[in-house]
Amino acid sequence: MVNLILNQPQMKLYNIIKKCKEEKKPVRIIILKARQMGFSTATESFLFKDTVTKFNRRTGIITHLDTATTNLFNMSKLMYESLPLELKPSVKASNAKELIFDNDTGTGLKSKIKCMTAGTSGVGRSDTFDNLHLSELAFWQGDVKETLTGLFQAVPNLPDTMIIIESTANGYEMFKELWDKAVKGENDFIPLFVAWYEMDEYKMPYTGFKLTKEEEKMKERYNLSNEQLEWRRWCIRNNCSGDVEQFKQEYPSNPEEAFLSTGRCIFDKEQISLRLSKVPKPIKRGYFVYNEANAIKGKMTDIKWINDEKGCIKIYEMPDKFTKYAIGGDTAGDTLGDNFTADVINSKTLKQVATLEMQTDEDLYAKQMYCLGYFYKYQYRDARIEPALMSIEVNFSTFPQKELERLDYSNFYVREIVDRYDKELEHRFGFRTTRQTKPMILSNLVQIVRDNVDYINDENTLREMLTMVRKDNGKQEAEEGFHDDHVMSCAIAYNAVLQVVPDNDIIEIEQHYNFEFERPGVEEIGEEIQII
Repeated sequence: MVNLILNQPQMKLYNIIKKCKEEKKPVRIIILKARQMGFSTATESFLFKDTVTKFNRRTGIITHLDTATTNLFNMSKLMYESLPLELKPSVKASNAKELIFDNDTGTGLKSKIKCMTAGTSGVGRSDTFDNLHLSELAFWQGDVKETLTGLFQAVPNLPDTMIIIESTANGYEMFKELWDKAVKGENDFIPLFVAWYEMDEYKMPYTGFKLTKEEEKMKERYNLSNEQLEWRRWCIRNNCSGDVEQFKQEYPSNPEEAFLSTGRCIFDKEQISLRLSKVPKPIKRGYFVYNEANAIKGKMTDIKWINDEKGCIKIYEMPDKFTKYAIGGDTAGDTLGDNFTADVINSKTLKQVATLEMQTDEDLYAKQMYCLGYFYKYQYRDARIEPALMSIEVNFSTFPQKELERLDYSNFYVREIVDRYDKELEHRFGFRTTRQTKPMILSNLVQIVRDNVDYINDENTLREMLTMVRKDNGKQEAEEGFHDDHVMSCAIAYNAVLQVVPDNDIIEIEQHYNFEFERPGVEEIGEEIQII
């Protein structure tokens, strides 16, 4: 028995807790971990100390298996038994599930530690807790969402409370959803990831082997030593049955490679992980405000940009008025949680320069798209302007497309269809996703990610790509419980950019054949877009 001395990963956790307490905020932390880093031990020690040194503290510990519940409860008992006598409270009751301290005799406090196993109906729902430790959440059984809803409501949102979730990854499930929301800032949990190479113990004497190309990339990317790579080889060989993918899940180098799909990801996960490690932050975030001159038929006027750190539009590159842009839009379907999304692509560099994501009414989505299209407008040499080429998915609803037409937006992606009666070609606005077109546009996006992943600037788009898999039935779609809104709008935008003709090419064609192209949407809007 020795005193607990925190290792580097445990110290990271301690510093986050300390900062929250100094700022008088509730402690809410979610930990994505590699194996055997000691987070369970550290968490139990923090919660145990809080429980036995304060009055009327209620601590709950929930694990994925009965054996794990017993192990963590025994850890608390061992800490209690090791306390100096002057710190040790009297115990009113101790059984396989609870350690209750007595407030009536000795140094006791009216506090308790209760251990439970997930998967049973209503676990922890009738309790009130000051502290919760949710261990290996990714492996919980039963209705995990319902269980968490009950548990979270059992802890008041007060500064002197604590919830710590820690788990290794297990594919795409509730833990992944909570983690992603924490990373995006959509909940109050602070995400803590610790890579395997941050453990000082994970190294072995170097035996002189020749590094593979993958190992050379890892060594450069993460500044690894040969001793760390020696341990990695040993661990893959002995602890992971020779399976590199299993090592990545159990001992991840970054959060993305920890989450293995149950299906086969259609995108290059290595490229996406690399891009996520250096993805840029938006230079602006916000939304547009406007006036609509005529409620029946009329243009949008007085369009202005409002900065808002939680706004629906992210700008990664300001518009160049002598560059043409294409916008792809994916409308929210009838699936719960679907978003209206859009991506803006620079036709010269092919880079993703802006994104939109919102849960709203269809007409409000269409109006933000209108503003976004004129924000990324193109100016001809004769000073006429043209909004960005707009390509909106029209499978579920054609309303956003019709609304843009009503507002006199005039530069649309055009698709060809064959009339079912006379077999003649017709031209229609908007993109229709079919069994033929979806694989085509996704294959194009797969190639872009593989060869030029730095074209993609948006973190949410990249994370969605990690959940896009090829199912057993051959369909390419998001893993169950996840969404592909950004992936589809990005794919639609890259498909639309093929219809963008550079101005120089138009001028050369006009001069050679002595005629002039029709240029839709060249008239100026009522007032220039202003940036606030």
